Amino acid sequence: MRAMEKFDVAIVGAGAAGMMCAAVAGQLGLRVVLIDHAQRLAEKIRISGGGRCNFTNINAGPANYLSENPHFCRSALARYTPRDFLDLMRRHRIAWHEKHKGQLFCDESAEDVIAMLRRECAAGQVHWRMPCGVHTVARVEGGHPYHLTTDAGHIAARRLVVATGGLSIPKIGATDWGFRVASQFGLNLIEPRPALVPLVFDAPTWAPFAGLSGVSLEVEVSAGKGRDAGSFVEDLLLTHRGLSGPAILQISSYWMPGQPISLNLAPTLDVGEALLDAKTNSKRQLANLLAQWLPSRLAETWVEHQKLSPTARVQELSDKALRSLAQASNGWVVKPCGSEGWRKAEVTRGGVDTRALSSSTLEARDVPGLHFIGEVVDVTGWLGGYNFQWAWASGVAAARAMADASEKAPV
Repeated sequence: MRAMEKFDVAIVGAGAAGMMCAAVAGQLGLRVVLIDHAQRLAEKIRISGGGRCNFTNINAGPANYLSENPHFCRSALARYTPRDFLDLMRRHRIAWHEKHKGQLFCDESAEDVIAMLRRECAAGQVHWRMPCGVHTVARVEGGHPYHLTTDAGHIAARRLVVATGGLSIPKIGATDWGFRVASQFGLNLIEPRPALVPLVFDAPTWAPFAGLSGVSLEVEVSAGKGRDAGSFVEDLLLTHRGLSGPAILQISSYWMPGQPISLNLAPTLDVGEALLDAKTNSKRQLANLLAQWLPSRLAETWVEHQKLSPTARVQELSDKALRSLAQASNGWVVKPCGSEGWRKAEVTRGGVDTRALSSSTLEARDVPGLHFIGEVVDVTGWLGGYNFQWAWASGVAAARAMADASEKAPV
């Protein structure tokens, strides 16, 4: 029987948060083992940003994250910022660029970020166990209380870090392992649900628009109530089953099943004022007029959906009809029947309840030495690099805390 290996820290999950945590902890002098069940390393980094990895957002701050405790992320984000990650990129000579609203991407490939994190782990003399499944976790008395039964044998560690992510994109290896470990040790879970995900409608509701698949336009989209209300001005994409594009991915994190969403199809225009003005000086057909502000295919369908004739001339229509069309255009309220689910969701909303964790160390308050970082925690960022920044920041926070605790521990 293989002898039990002992480490200061065992980290399960070699994604963004896990590798960052392992690298920093190792470089701070801890003996670290990084374990992952996947065949390929960091698939979520690899596929991010169309293969160029939207690795952070220069504007990342607490306001860009959702959680049952919205202040929880503040500490970690303040202590490891996008500028800190950019400094790391510069040290490794990785070129990057800003695309849109602070979103930062690699010039070349997401592989550059993965290779950088591997080099950082090597600098910390991190031990790898991959591919390697973890079958059981137990906490016992002694100097190395966390005992893991793995494909690579038995591992004991002073501290255990869970960095296994959420349930999004199961085809690249997502599982509920981290949630099961949290439950095993008595931590509460905020119900996980798909986020940053396209929304779908029942066939009869969507029938008038199914033929517009591929049409896109900028909209203002809103959903949610009270503290959980969100509103974004982003591009919308119509699909054969419903709505996608950045606007919908963003608002999906705020949307709850059974709730409607509101879409302003012309966010920079008072459509009522424009239509009534056109009525006094234009003989154009309604659909042609609306096509000044909406994609032409959508304009024609939209007019028909409002029970008007696309070929009707605007001057022939009553003010009431025009105002009704305008109200719908500036405030289209629709109720999705669901989302595309975990297979299309980019992240998980919900997860390990932050009330069970220290915001400065990511350690479970009632289970010494057990840490949760990254997507497994109930902290969900907006689309656009925010979730990677949470991965980096939470990983660094846990690593530094573990190193500090090790220095203070009696020999």
